[in-house]
Amino acid sequence: MKYSRSATHQRLHKIPALRFETQTLTSYSGLVLLQALWGRLRLKDRLRVCFDHLPGQPIFGPHVIILLLVVHLMLGYRELRDSRYYRDDPLVHRLLGLRRLPDVGTISRALAQADARSVAKLRALSRQLVLERLQALQPARLTLDFDGSVLSTQRAAEGSAVGYNKKKKGARSYYPLFCTVAQTGQILDFAHRPGNVHDSREAAAFMRSCLEAVQAVLPAATLEVRLDSAFFSEALVTFLEDRGVEFTISVPFERFVELKNLIERRARWRRISATLGYFETRWHPQSWASAARFVFIRQLVAQRSKEPVQLDLFIPQAAGVEFKVIVTNKVVGPATVLAFHNGRGAQETLFGQLKSQCHVDYVPMRRLIANQLFLLAGILTHNLGREWQMTLTGPARATTPKRAPYWVFHELQTLRRTLLLRAGRLTRPKGELTLTVSANQAVREELQQHLAALSAAA
Repeated sequence: MKYSRSATHQRLHKIPALRFETQTLTSYSGLVLLQALWGRLRLKDRLRVCFDHLPGQPIFGPHVIILLLVVHLMLGYRELRDSRYYRDDPLVHRLLGLRRLPDVGTISRALAQADARSVAKLRALSRQLVLERLQALQPARLTLDFDGSVLSTQRAAEGSAVGYNKKKKGARSYYPLFCTVAQTGQILDFAHRPGNVHDSREAAAFMRSCLEAVQAVLPAATLEVRLDSAFFSEALVTFLEDRGVEFTISVPFERFVELKNLIERRARWRRISATLGYFETRWHPQSWASAARFVFIRQLVAQRSKEPVQLDLFIPQAAGVEFKVIVTNKVVGPATVLAFHNGRGAQETLFGQLKSQCHVDYVPMRRLIANQLFLLAGILTHNLGREWQMTLTGPARATTPKRAPYWVFHELQTLRRTLLLRAGRLTRPKGELTLTVSANQAVREELQQHLAALSAAA
């Protein structure tokens, strides 16, 4: 339909006068979806159990504070003092079951008064929520990725240390080790560590804990593990083989003269693609008790010229060679092994989303326990965002060589922008609580679809 010019344009008017008054207006109409999701998961009751051992009965219990932090991060806020921007929002009040929100001092004290047992129980709950989704999904294969990520702090926070930090050299930091599930894009668990430890510190016990938890709910599934070169060791290879876990581990081959000699002496490389070649062998390191399968990858890469560039002349592109070595117990071909191992790159994207959209890189307090609880709140926020989307539809794809997630997920900032940050008004016509939202057709359809799916799942 073509509209007339007069029906399309209007005259510019002066800036309206501002008037502030107390009304039942909300800026976050999409929080009704979180209310449905939390009700389905019984999240508030289960969080209460995580802190039921603490003495006293504060007005704002620690479980309410954790829920508030999840809402805080879900709405895109970072620092604790930013809570003042939504402290009068009626839908936030209803979601948390409060008539008023705690101030920043109350939030800080509640986090600081928790103990290590609270952190352990909250970690267990976060892990259990992921395991429940995996148990319902029942995948034939499940892929776990293990890696650490630096969380910098500019303050002398308890438990932090100066370690390797390529972005903020000399800054104190934490260096937690994460376990992520490739098929759902969720964080299964983490081990909190200071910033000056090696990647493999506490890794064996942490991996054992994660694998046992998954095998308990998926006894028939084939488990797969992907690791970088920092975890390479005979002990870890033996451990994974004894548990029947398939694995690929990057090999720090520059530390092994024998591997370097094998590469230099190799004359024939089998072709994977125009730029990729390989050969493989069963190699027995001198310090190892047995041999293992090592896959050698050679890749042709373009090298950037460091000389001055003259734009009016043709400069041929120089090519270099990069090598990669992978140790594995998989029985598939080298091309499949390489594709599977390269799928680890998705974990870096996940870490980026955790830091930029759930703000797990923010260290709000000096107390170690408080900072661990804030990190857990960020992990819960991310996992709930994925659980929300998995509730709507079934898997969109099957197992891929790189083990991409079964669902095509929207980033949390997309959900925030399209659904959560919607203005509305709470009223009671004829005594029935009603949330009135602008009649945007796209928002209306999506809100109704999401709410129906979440309510049906309950």
